[in-house]
Amino acid sequence: MARIEFRFENRAAKTVALAGDFNNWSATGHPMKRGRDEIWTIEVDLPPGRHEYKFLVNGGEWWNDPRAPKVPNVWGTENSYVDVQ
Repeated sequence: MARIEFRFENRAAKTVALAGDFNNWSATGHPMKRGRDEIWTIEVDLPPGRHEYKFLVNGGEWWNDPRAPKVPNVWGTENSYVDVQ
């Protein structure tokens, strides 16, 4: 397992959740916290391998991580991913 920090900047967001293949794309499993710098963050323990994810903003808008690589998904869009050693 490795502890991975996810960061997301969206000043208009009221809520942000991390959703991915590691939590069955749950909209509520990994709520993020907004810091004083307006950056949303969360740390998650992930096993080795590739993990696809997105940020769910305000309960209805799916956003990719602008700092992460992307792969196509089954919906015809893209998911962000992180490779864990």
